Amino acid sequence: MPIYEYKCTSCGFEKEYLQKMSDKPLTKCPKCGKETFRKELSAPGFELKGTGWAATDFSGGPKAVPAAHRHTDK
Repeated sequence: MPIYEYKCTSCGFEKEYLQKMSDKPLTKCPKCGKETFRKELSAPGFELKGTGWAATDFSGGPKAVPAAHRHTDK
């Protein structure tokens, strides 16, 4: 289940909630009681690992192409 960040636009209260994606968004602020509690947009919390990702395979600059794969115009 994803963690969603909420913030009240009236009093500024912020809190994270663990919710199902199918759950309705919360609207009532637990601090001030107003219907101004909104879901915030935040960055996802995951990291790409393994071969094929820019962080692991392309950070060292271009790599030499093996001779068997070079094209020649002869």
